[in-house]
Amino acid sequence: MSIVVAYTPDAYGEAALDHGAAEALQRDTALVVVNATKGDALVDPRYAHEDQIAAITSKLESAGLDVTVRHEVVPDVAQAVLEVARETEATMIVVGVRHRSPVGKALMGSVGQRILLDARCPVLAVKPDA
Repeated sequence: MSIVVAYTPDAYGEAALDHGAAEALQRDTALVVVNATKGDALVDPRYAHEDQIAAITSKLESAGLDVTVRHEVVPDVAQAVLEVARETEATMIVVGVRHRSPVGKALMGSVGQRILLDARCPVLAVKPDA
């Protein structure tokens, strides 16, 4: 059993990480952090650098969490999060959500939206503090 966090190195990912860590501590369960990219661009700002991953891991472990970080290049980011949730028998997925315009919704899919709609377990959608 685990709590899975869909992480991006921005305010939305940090909000998801904070809430996911709190849930994992409260439930005394493992935390699995997923940071993935499709690898279809030379630079993906949502894909964390190795030093960021190391800092996150150290911070979470020092808080007493059993943490695993999945930092991968995958064909589909939302599907990767959902597969990790199934593999680890997640009791919850935590995802940071951002506002998208109607045109943005029509032109490209949202990882958060796909996770919300396709997850087999509860999904906690969070936003950064104002």
